Amino acid sequence: MSIAITDGIRVSVSTVYVASQSLPAEKRYVFAYTIRITNEGGEAAQLRTRHWIITHGNGKVEEVRGPGVVGHQPTLRPGEHFEYTSGCVLETPRGSMRGTYQMVRPDGRTFDAEVASFTLAMPHSLN
Repeated sequence: MSIAITDGIRVSVSTVYVASQSLPAEKRYVFAYTIRITNEGGEAAQLRTRHWIITHGNGKVEEVRGPGVVGHQPTLRPGEHFEYTSGCVLETPRGSMRGTYQMVRPDGRTFDAEVASFTLAMPHSLN
């Protein structure tokens, strides 16, 4: 599990290898990750955009940017949370992801909530 807190926004991540969608013989390793974003601060914040840095075990790096997460741009008032599950396909049985969510306060101030690096690994993978 990965956890980061930025300006009162806690982002925690858990991952699982999806064997039923993976094809190791074709260098296709599928992972699901569940992210829980919790507002532990004193004022609301809306998630506007995401930025991911995906690193494959062979050193290949991909960047993904876009609006919201899974079609949502949730506003979290103090004490509220938003949870979603998404996926990632790697060429290797092990890799990592990290990133940020651009958050906006009601008065227009923006900040990047960190998503700490988390490992994507096929069970018993030594690569």
